[in-house]
Amino acid sequence: MRTQILGAALVALSLSGSLFAQSVTKPTVPGVTNFAKLESTIACAGATNASGVAEVKKLGYKTIINLRQASEPGADVEAEAAAAKTAGVKYVHLPVNGASPDPAMVDQFIAAVGEPANQPVFVHCASGNRAAAFWMIKRLVVDGWDADRASTEATALGLTSPALKTFAMDYASTHTK
Repeated sequence: MRTQILGAALVALSLSGSLFAQSVTKPTVPGVTNFAKLESTIACAGATNASGVAEVKKLGYKTIINLRQASEPGADVEAEAAAAKTAGVKYVHLPVNGASPDPAMVDQFIAAVGEPANQPVFVHCASGNRAAAFWMIKRLVVDGWDADRASTEATALGLTSPALKTFAMDYASTHTK
């Protein structure tokens, strides 16, 4: 009997933990590279072309945050902004230099993803690294997640850059509420 109660308690504990976890799925989305979606209010991705904007809209996203610099190869910011306008999706362009991110862009990002009217939000850059790093910062600073949990989720979303992970950790250490 005692073993059965202990077993039931362990099952209940493991199920309750999964209720609070956000799982990342990676469906194929035409016009979008490295699409990674959390169950609730955010998706992160890499390069997204103007045709991908319509697909993002079909998936229910209200806002696109583009972290690419206009000077990046393949980044057609104007065409993407025009496609977002046509699709009726809010478009926010926050040009982030992946080699030297500006902390002011993080502040703007956190404000944009935190605005309820913008949710759900689709965030992208060229590969998904900057998008996942900025989301990691949001998890650390706003949501109060610990570094391991935020890092695990960011990795699942596409964070592979040690430099961007260091930037995220450094930013969070000086901005935690």
